[in-house]
Amino acid sequence: MKSDIEIAQSAQMKKITDIAATLGLQPDDLELYGDFKAKLKFSAIERLKDRPTGKLILVSAITPTPAGEGKTTTSIGLAQAMNKLGKKTIVAIREPSLGPVFGIKGGAAGGGMSQVLPMEDINLHFTGDMHAVTAANNSLAALIDNSIYNDNPFRLNPRTVMWRRVLDVNDRALRNVVIGLGGKTQGVPREDGFDITPASEIMAILCLSNSLEELRTKIGRILVAYTYDNKPVLVKDMGFEGAIAALMKDALKPNLVQTLENTPAFVHGGPFANIAQGTSSILATKTAMKLADYVVTEAGFGFDLGAEKFFDIVCPYGDFCTSAVVLVATVRAIKHHGGVKLRNLNTPNLEAVSKGLENLAKHLDSIRIFGMRSVVAINKFATDTDEELALVENFAKEKGFDAAIVDFWGKGGDGGLNLAEKVERLIRDNVCQQRMLYDWGDTVENKIETIAKNIYGAQKIDFTPEAKKNLRAIKKYGYDKLPVCMAKTQKSLSDNPALLGRPKDFLVTVREILISAGAGFIIPVTGEILRMPGLPKEPSALQIDVDSGGNIKGLF
Repeated sequence: MKSDIEIAQSAQMKKITDIAATLGLQPDDLELYGDFKAKLKFSAIERLKDRPTGKLILVSAITPTPAGEGKTTTSIGLAQAMNKLGKKTIVAIREPSLGPVFGIKGGAAGGGMSQVLPMEDINLHFTGDMHAVTAANNSLAALIDNSIYNDNPFRLNPRTVMWRRVLDVNDRALRNVVIGLGGKTQGVPREDGFDITPASEIMAILCLSNSLEELRTKIGRILVAYTYDNKPVLVKDMGFEGAIAALMKDALKPNLVQTLENTPAFVHGGPFANIAQGTSSILATKTAMKLADYVVTEAGFGFDLGAEKFFDIVCPYGDFCTSAVVLVATVRAIKHHGGVKLRNLNTPNLEAVSKGLENLAKHLDSIRIFGMRSVVAINKFATDTDEELALVENFAKEKGFDAAIVDFWGKGGDGGLNLAEKVERLIRDNVCQQRMLYDWGDTVENKIETIAKNIYGAQKIDFTPEAKKNLRAIKKYGYDKLPVCMAKTQKSLSDNPALLGRPKDFLVTVREILISAGAGFIIPVTGEILRMPGLPKEPSALQIDVDSGGNIKGLF
């Protein structure tokens, strides 16, 4: 059996100018990065504004497990399938981060016969967007420390500087560092740390900006520190917003590529869903909706994280509405939620499937809260039995949702024509009825409680003394009307990664609440959330190589 990269490298790609032409774009609309990658110019995006808007389909999933759900593969495969049905469709997904690519999670370019290409480029440096975010973030950090060193004109208290540095690597050794050591000329010593690049507020801003002007404004609103008399200092107070926006100018332009079946694809932005909003950029999604009749996008991790944030944060900021949700589930993941160890997932176990279906049930209940129509995509693996697949399919239908068994990994678009037909029929003539979970104007406590109780199934919320202190600051400085972007483990509906299935009667503890004023949300942090991952004992980097001809090997 061929690996993903072997499949990708044997594909017949079309030149990106030809892909663009199918969308009505001209070569002058593109900034080319070789033959198969391009950025869309702002002038082209502006010209599309008066076009009709296509329908948006969001792909989400049950609570993820190490067994894998195939959400990105399903997103890509569904777009391919809809094009096979003669429906003009684009897929819009996030860019991979180098940290997970070299670690254990892998990339984010799909798999098998449903990938975005050129796969190795997308998983590595691509068009440099990740590097631009890294440079912008760290340039701001350097400017802040330089201001403190040079007489500190803004009276920043070094102990309150909250702007951390970033790198697009998994490097646990950099989570907490001390900078400014080595004597008087080396800067002012203080504690600092590194996050991974997708966790940067600059990344969140990139993906929540509708224009370059808005991106500059949002950067100016970033809260970097407090003065000695406890007053907030923003980037615009220091005058750095223009320089940082200049570094992000090209990164804001959406990246156009293609799938294995030459379906147009926007791959742009990469915020994680357990610590940020977890979806590709607003600009890429809105542009795709002007170029196609249907757009398939995805939200990171399970419905409780990426999809909730999509509806409550991304859609309001992007001013668009979602027509349907495709919820991805696998027999393997459901069995794991039913108590089966990873090593035993290949063994048929109807009892475990039946028990694990409670996790699927909770996410289906949450879909209804947002007023969404949905189809369950049952991603088939070779070890699944017909009885197990039928049990999942019948359960979804008993809950009032249509379902379809798909094999986008093995068959590409042909592996999910049934799903594509069901989704298209579901939304063809229907007006979008998307609802938000909460009112942004509600209190911070109520917004957090609404999410935790309605989407996670929590019984009670607890705020630590540190979180209560943060709440007072949020209210004092007028950030309490911002939406809430929960930081929570992706491994459980609760804030405890060990609680699989559908936990009951659990407590969610909010440890602290961070302010992302530039991005336009606040972040309640629950459980042990790492903003800088570490590498495993045997990282994926051990398998990656390049031959004398410059061909990448071993990349999944």
